[in-house]
Amino acid sequence: MPAAPHRFTRPRRQALRLLATGVGAAAWGPGWLHAAEATLPLAVVYPDIGAPFREVFATILEGIREHVRQAVPGFAVASDAAVPALADELRRREVRVVIALGRSGLKAARLLDSAVSVVAGCVLGVPEAQAHDYTVHSLAPDPALVFAQLRRLLPATRRVFTVIDPQQNAWLLRLAQEAARGQGLELVAHEASDLKRATRAYQDALAAVEPRRDALWLPQDATTVEEATLLPMVLQESWQRGFALVSSNAVHVKRGALFALYPDNPALGRSLAQSALEALATPRRPARGLLPLREVLVAANQRTAAHLGITLDPRVQRIDKLYPES
Repeated sequence: MPAAPHRFTRPRRQALRLLATGVGAAAWGPGWLHAAEATLPLAVVYPDIGAPFREVFATILEGIREHVRQAVPGFAVASDAAVPALADELRRREVRVVIALGRSGLKAARLLDSAVSVVAGCVLGVPEAQAHDYTVHSLAPDPALVFAQLRRLLPATRRVFTVIDPQQNAWLLRLAQEAARGQGLELVAHEASDLKRATRAYQDALAAVEPRRDALWLPQDATTVEEATLLPMVLQESWQRGFALVSSNAVHVKRGALFALYPDNPALGRSLAQSALEALATPRRPARGLLPLREVLVAANQRTAAHLGITLDPRVQRIDKLYPES
């Protein structure tokens, strides 16, 4: 069972406390603290947050520990964390690589000593200029995996439409263009930098979509995948006209998208751990930049599939979760 994490807040007394919280409430045993301090110079920093996200970070931390086969210490940090106290503790432990999870974890890690390498995860992305300073495992699924799953379910697909904000996701668009070529697909990408332009772009895309040969892909994009007005519009159009709407957000599958890819948290933890081990092995030349999410599971909507004439076989089509749930 995982060890209790360290929780960092900004209390009136700048004290560090080892607390038993919901993330690994029980300790490994009397030898854990010694093991954590005497092994790899590696630590994990993640947000001090409530359920259900706390369990997500706990599962990722378990994957990290499983991969390195050691009791890597985890530090839960509040959004207003006392970073100097955290830095002092990491320095005392001679930590050389930090795995930073979530925005709060990355915010804290960015303020640490520049000699500490940072591997980031559980973030959609960072500005590309900043990504050169870290290894960033994005939560945006690799378009190559999205398009491969689309071809498994609908092999007759020839074009994929999408609307994307290049200011946020130029890197993802480049990957999508390359992935589409690899799958023999034509990617029709409309760029939009605000909601008004995104609405117009979807209208143009929907006017051009041809059922049975085209699909619409919703990437992880805060600008163009707006859930109050745009998502209902494209869901309704896809149902009425009979074309595939695929997503990078599993919540959309519950609402009617054909399928989506979502994180396999233990596998993501193992991948983050491998990047951290590589950073330890090559401290002067660690990998840098944004990496798409390749540790994925697949959620699919049975009702939508039947409406499109697709018979789902989870074993053949590599589907991990079916909606509506029986």
